[in-house]
Amino acid sequence: MLKKIAFWLLVAFYLFAGANHFMNPEFYSGMIPPYFPWPEFINLASGVAEIGLALLLLVPSLRSKAAIGIILLLIAFIPAHIYHIQMKGCLTGQPCIPEWATWLRLLVFQPIFMIWAWWCRK
Repeated sequence: MLKKIAFWLLVAFYLFAGANHFMNPEFYSGMIPPYFPWPEFINLASGVAEIGLALLLLVPSLRSKAAIGIILLLIAFIPAHIYHIQMKGCLTGQPCIPEWATWLRLLVFQPIFMIWAWWCRK
């Protein structure tokens, strides 16, 4: 039962997160390091990827591949987390957060999200 709840929360989390890239693009654009080209495209592509992977989780034969895709997407987001750390928790257009919270997000929450996806892959 716990795994079923975790699975549906995972699907909902990535559907919401992906949709939020379109509803609140300025939130994400400040996280994209300035040395990356085409930040608007990166933001929209991230949203499409999150929504697409959430939907693929619903297909039992593709669930494992979707979970691996989520893990790879989370790995692809690591430069944004490092950039946030380098900026001491203050990004353009966003309220500053404590620097320790940026480290917590990278070193604790990212691995938890990866484990969560891996656990729900079957």
